[in-house]
Amino acid sequence: MAITVRLAGGAQGFNWLPVFVAEQEGLFEKHGLKIEYLRLGSVDKATIAVAEGEAELAITPPEGAVSNYAKGGELRIVASNSNRLPMSIVAAPSIKSIGGLKGKKIGTSSLTEGTAIYTQMLLSREGLKYPGDYEFVLAGVHTTRWAALQAGDIDCAPQPAPWNFIAESAGYNLIGEINDVIPEILFAALIAKKSWLELNSETVGKLLKALAEAYLITNDPSQEEEIALPIFQRITVPDDADLARRGLRYMRDMGMWPNGLAIPERAIETTIDLMIQAGLLDEGTRMSAVGVFDNSYSKRRWRDAWVGLSVAEAKETIVSLLRPKVSPPL
Repeated sequence: MAITVRLAGGAQGFNWLPVFVAEQEGLFEKHGLKIEYLRLGSVDKATIAVAEGEAELAITPPEGAVSNYAKGGELRIVASNSNRLPMSIVAAPSIKSIGGLKGKKIGTSSLTEGTAIYTQMLLSREGLKYPGDYEFVLAGVHTTRWAALQAGDIDCAPQPAPWNFIAESAGYNLIGEINDVIPEILFAALIAKKSWLELNSETVGKLLKALAEAYLITNDPSQEEEIALPIFQRITVPDDADLARRGLRYMRDMGMWPNGLAIPERAIETTIDLMIQAGLLDEGTRMSAVGVFDNSYSKRRWRDAWVGLSVAEAKETIVSLLRPKVSPPL
């Protein structure tokens, strides 16, 4: 009988592509799992759902788990979902530059996690201070931020691909690229409670195996048209295959989805640095905060992945990992 795992998220959008690949390709079922998807509408709620036991795991920005751990909480980060920020700063047609955001309202999905931190850091490099020079408005996930921009309720928002390209086509201005100033960071993580992890290590291993197989498919350009693109289009822009293709390649080519769900040391350091700069973490907790990252499950998954493989299967796995991810021209 399959083991049911409740997996929470905010929008469960573009960064969940490998999860939906795993679902469609039967990889969860292959490893004896059944995923119950909890779409909660905000990243904060996803973090809280795990902390309060309403979900076993969540894919969500890591800041909530880091803060919880620093205060003695049970939340842990076991793997990466994504290590890049595929986002543009989208501004109303009348705003031509970062400097034009002074006194304006910026919509984000949280006031303490993810988009708020990234935007604050980018704007600070252009001389704008928070609080003081602009206002953050809780505007929800990327789809509701786009609606708020169009309605004039906010003046600007960080928007992921392909919504940044949609906005540009509609006359809005792309005035900054977050990936230019924050090239490697833990954008979203797989989090769980320590007590649950200790009791369910085998289940975690199965989940990571299924996802690792899905990440290889997601990152393989030769499987784009048949598998990854149709799913990406469905969860982003159902009526525009060309725009979906542009968005998928934009993300994949920048290294959005790390093979093996690995969390690079630099991404960990950047995540903690930005939390300290944003006042969400004390400088004195820098070293201890790293303890929230529990890579024992991903290491075990890699070790077990080679058990039972034939020489040919092992060779194909290595080739898949080393295969270039750059897409052909559009």
